[in-house]
Amino acid sequence: MYQEINYDHLLGTPGFSDQLLKNHFTLYQGYVANTNKLADLLAAMAKDGKTGTPESNELKRRFGWEFDGMRLHEYYFGNMKNGGTPHDTKSKLHQKMTEAFGSHEVWEKDFKATGSMRGIGWAVLYYDQQADRIFNVWINEHDVGHFAGCLPVLVMDVFEHAFMLDYGTKRADYIEAFFKSIDWKTVEKRLG
Repeated sequence: MYQEINYDHLLGTPGFSDQLLKNHFTLYQGYVANTNKLADLLAAMAKDGKTGTPESNELKRRFGWEFDGMRLHEYYFGNMKNGGTPHDTKSKLHQKMTEAFGSHEVWEKDFKATGSMRGIGWAVLYYDQQADRIFNVWINEHDVGHFAGCLPVLVMDVFEHAFMLDYGTKRADYIEAFFKSIDWKTVEKRLG
């Protein structure tokens, strides 16, 4: 059974109203609850020999949406900290940013541009261990657009619920606030 993680330590984060964060936490809790419900239903259907049925197939499709919604929110909230932490210019992550983009500043501009794309979704900095390189990636829906075998290193939610209460349609202002709240130590640990 998946347990929801308490992210109340993010309350008071500059650029994010407590109401916005509480709403967002409630949405995340729904993903955890639905992931658990679907996992139980799918296990029961398998025991009852009901796999391959239209009902089972639809639940499996939905399971990917709920699970990825749960996990992406955990990455997102997990790479945030009230007040953020400084980016370490001597870290392996900084080295990868420089290799792939020429500099941290160029990487940041590209990541922000990825998060500014029209539509709903996620901006994710992925690390491909096999090729030993990073990519800024747009994920359109929770369960669409992931890079197989790559590790999510930095995740930014750009669905409207992540910013509209505080910023309306000014996504760029939200992205700036998000960057000020990044916990670079956590992000760097994810790279390994």
